[in-house]
Amino acid sequence: MNSKALYSLTYGLYVVSSMKGGKINGQIANTAIQICSEPQVIEVVINRGNLTHEYISGSKVFTVSILAKDTPLNFIGGFGFKSGRDVDKFAGINYKTGQTGAPVVMDNSLAYLEAEVISQMDVHTHTIFAGKLVDADVIREGEPLTYAYYQQVKRGTTPKSAPSYHAEKKEEKPKMDKYQCSVCGYIYDPEKGDPDGGIKPGTRFEDIPDDWTCPVCGASKDQFKLI
Repeated sequence: MNSKALYSLTYGLYVVSSMKGGKINGQIANTAIQICSEPQVIEVVINRGNLTHEYISGSKVFTVSILAKDTPLNFIGGFGFKSGRDVDKFAGINYKTGQTGAPVVMDNSLAYLEAEVISQMDVHTHTIFAGKLVDADVIREGEPLTYAYYQQVKRGTTPKSAPSYHAEKKEEKPKMDKYQCSVCGYIYDPEKGDPDGGIKPGTRFEDIPDDWTCPVCGASKDQFKLI
């Protein structure tokens, strides 16, 4: 069996949120789909060890905020690489309380869906939650963020088929070392820099200010290792 066939599956990138006992939490997820239209039912797949899983299991409600293509890395990192058991993920985030009481993330979202769980199925490390849609709305027009775009572009790599790829120019320039975050795996590529963090393309890792942090998970500079 060639597992590389799975690489051809397509995914989006979403914030799935829920509530329990007056507390709220959310996380990044790449699996959210509509499974039927009459009634309108959607599914999300959540790791059983995550706090969001605990909240959905307890409250039987969840929301899905569909992220825009221009969503900053640090926003994704805040919901994807931190635990709600340790931090308040919604601190400083623009959100509203949905009809079910679950939070709806408004920042960097194109649209949202809100659902009540009607069934669930455990699948090894994850649970599939099926929810009947109770509310939905468009926040703004735009192109949704895909998981492929997040991996290939947001994280600083460029496919060879892209018009911005310059193989000859790269060969002419002295090679600059890349460094990888030991917490989340983000790779700092000097050629790309970190424009969102104020680091211009062409900046060596050694020349980045000491107070710079990983744009994905917020880890300090000393958490990066040469690769």
